[in-house]
Amino acid sequence: MVTLINKNKNKITACSFVLIVVGFLTGLPGDIEFRKIAFLLATVIASIPIFLKALQSLRMKVFSIELLVSLAVLGALYLKEYTESAVVTFLFLFGAYLEARTLEKTRSSLKELIDMAPQEATVIRGGDTNIVPIEEVVTGDRVIIRSGGRIPVDGSIVFGHASLNEAALTGESVPVTKKLSDAVYTGTIVDTGYIEMMAEKVGDDTTFAKIMELIEEAQESKTKAEKFLDKFGNIYTPVIALLAILAFVITKDLKLAITFLVIACPGALVIGAPVSSVAGIGNGAKNGALVKGGEVMDRLSKVNAIVFDKTGTLTRGKPEVTDIKVFSQLEENELLQLVAQAETISEHHLGKTIVKEALARDLSINKGAVEGEVIKGKGIRVNLEERDLVVGNRQVMSLETINISEEVEAYAVDREKAGNTAIFAAIDGEISGILSIADQIRDDAKTALSELRKNGIDKIVMLTGDNRYTAAIVANKLGVDEYLAELLPEDKVDYVKKLKQEGYVVAMAGDGINDAPAIATADIGFAMGEGGTDVSMETADVVLMADRLMQLAHAHLLAKATIRNIKQNTYFAVTIVFLLLVGVLFGSVHLASGMFIHEASVLLVILNAMRLVKFNPGKIKVNSMTQLAPGLLK
Repeated sequence: MVTLINKNKNKITACSFVLIVVGFLTGLPGDIEFRKIAFLLATVIASIPIFLKALQSLRMKVFSIELLVSLAVLGALYLKEYTESAVVTFLFLFGAYLEARTLEKTRSSLKELIDMAPQEATVIRGGDTNIVPIEEVVTGDRVIIRSGGRIPVDGSIVFGHASLNEAALTGESVPVTKKLSDAVYTGTIVDTGYIEMMAEKVGDDTTFAKIMELIEEAQESKTKAEKFLDKFGNIYTPVIALLAILAFVITKDLKLAITFLVIACPGALVIGAPVSSVAGIGNGAKNGALVKGGEVMDRLSKVNAIVFDKTGTLTRGKPEVTDIKVFSQLEENELLQLVAQAETISEHHLGKTIVKEALARDLSINKGAVEGEVIKGKGIRVNLEERDLVVGNRQVMSLETINISEEVEAYAVDREKAGNTAIFAAIDGEISGILSIADQIRDDAKTALSELRKNGIDKIVMLTGDNRYTAAIVANKLGVDEYLAELLPEDKVDYVKKLKQEGYVVAMAGDGINDAPAIATADIGFAMGEGGTDVSMETADVVLMADRLMQLAHAHLLAKATIRNIKQNTYFAVTIVFLLLVGVLFGSVHLASGMFIHEASVLLVILNAMRLVKFNPGKIKVNSMTQLAPGLLK
């Protein structure tokens, strides 16, 4: 019965409205009795869902808004104020309808994502092409996607090429060209072209599913204001009921007490904060910045210092091998092949760059499992083909007591001054060569840092494990306030702690495993999407899907706007309730008019929150041609 009533709540509201209209129209010729019957029927019909919810609240020992309205309606019926009772019940139901519709709209980003999920996939099995439900696609299936089709699972292209629209996942409006071996993701659309892909992640393991889970969890998380209002509502409602009783005892005016009950309903106050929070989170998701909840929004709005990792954060994270210098009898490709095979155990950007270079030269590096150790922030130690390899920076060479000659050091310094990172490679205790790797500063880095300063960031710092020469070049070009080089992960953590002790509210932006401890230590952690590791993205409070620093600037400004919007709604709701109560006490506000103003205030706070859905200051452009993170939420 309860389910049936809730299911038809909108029809009940409409029926109540029709009866009220009929009541007013039939009352014009003077048929008072028929008018009373129409209003009474409207009251009874509209009261059913309200009374049911009030009873449910009482069973849970909760004083709800529905309980206040129910008491007011019963009082109005007792006084035979049928017009007021009908209007009050209708307006309450209509207000609830508007709230539900508006909240649904604020969740439009999530709904758009849901709509992007394909229901079927075209797979090749046993030489035959079959269309199967998405639930039946398994890892290893070869999937066909034609122009206009949606990618059904995560995987990589094994045949063909295409232009893909990844806006639903990254906020990017510009299509991305995908070719052989490139990664593709669920829910993205093939604008033009034809591809065949190998399914690698299906069902709940896909990037799409992980994003959905993140957004759903985020929208359930509450800001401090919401948590306070929840507690406030539990106290406020019974207090209002007691004050209404007190008003009746003092004035002996039942109508005034009933009006007091209705007017004091904290509808706008209760709905204002949640709808703002949901709208802000939805906007972030739409623009490629996944903010993990209202509480994160609250902290992010207060951030006044940001610490950036260099490689993969301020730089593009797509470094290239620019030079290989050999200091032994090995050939250049022989050294590269050995080092690349050793680096297969590493998750570091630079290690992956070396592997990529070896594959580009058609060198075989898949010769079985590699046994070794990753020395965080320094390099790796590996036993390979009966040789002991140590690859990394000067610190790992010192740790392994490997001598760096003057010739090798001079070459390394020369490459570093030119903006390269020098990777030392030692075999059996002797330096065998140096691999030079260079990365480019992100196109939007300087603009993003400038926007952050304009919007309240007092201190911008760059921390890196890279050499001091390369760090200086990047820091000078970007104009950061401070930079530190050749740091270990624990050094980054110590620096973040130092900033917090100085009174800063600190955000840390990074992308690698070595950044995860600092991200966790900061008040707010940002993880870069592209190339970002699982650990950093799971640890972070905000994930930048398209890997754009302008998305970070957008997220920061959005958080400020969201918290400001919550405060506006709260102040407005409190002011309206106060003015209405004053009006009731002075006799200028009556039951029906008060309820109308009350519901109008609910609608206004919702409309104010809705402004956040389209929030995107023109000066902040978050779109680019950057591709979605290959490592996102594996």
